[in-house]
Amino acid sequence: MPRANRHFLPDLVWHITHRCHEREFLLRFHQDRKRWRRWLYEARKRYGLCILDYIVTSNHVHLLVRDRGQGEIPRSMQLIAGRTGQAFNHRKGRKGAFWEDRYHATAVQTGDHLARCLTYIDLNMVRAGAVVHPGEWEFGGYREIQSPPARYRIIDLQALMHALEIDSMDELRRQHRIRVEDSLATGTQERDDRWTRSLAVGSQPFVREVQRKMGLDAQARTITVDSGDACLREPAAAYRVHFAEEKWPSRPLRDAK
Repeated sequence: MPRANRHFLPDLVWHITHRCHEREFLLRFHQDRKRWRRWLYEARKRYGLCILDYIVTSNHVHLLVRDRGQGEIPRSMQLIAGRTGQAFNHRKGRKGAFWEDRYHATAVQTGDHLARCLTYIDLNMVRAGAVVHPGEWEFGGYREIQSPPARYRIIDLQALMHALEIDSMDELRRQHRIRVEDSLATGTQERDDRWTRSLAVGSQPFVREVQRKMGLDAQARTITVDSGDACLREPAAAYRVHFAEEKWPSRPLRDAK
């Protein structure tokens, strides 16, 4: 089976998506979502993973990170995915893969494109029908950005402000909140696969530069432009699993053994 894209270039922001094996709802249990988040925090401590946003759903995760060029992203993903899957299988007496193939990574231009990707991630569980506002979902970055905890912070708020070209925490929270509220008010939170199936999203010069840096592997890829946004597209055969948000199970289980 073709492998999902995992290009990494230093100093770029990457939107990473990773789905459970066969789209199973293996993260529907509260303790497994909590465990995934705990290992995400551990990856920040161990490897210096620069985390800008995240969300854990019932069957996949979204993670927004900035590559510092130290190999921290693949090491972090191996740690988080491996420990989460191992713990679940041990508890359930289960064998086999926990995750679907390999995770996919999309380069996102900083500034406005990043702000829109951030909102897209935060609204994931609203699209799934689990909550009506992202602030209601415990396992996502929206709460942490709006009300940073005193301890065990996961998101690098200074790095997020820099990437969004914002110079104060108050302004970060204000713009972040307004974008989410506007999207909820206008009903524009539908799925957009450019954030999950592209190699890069941004302005045309940004996408062309990413394509150039990726080398021969990206030269045959198609760049599409829509309303000024450019996307370096992945061939359909190269990534067969799309990330349409699954509807939340009608009877979600919490803390089940």
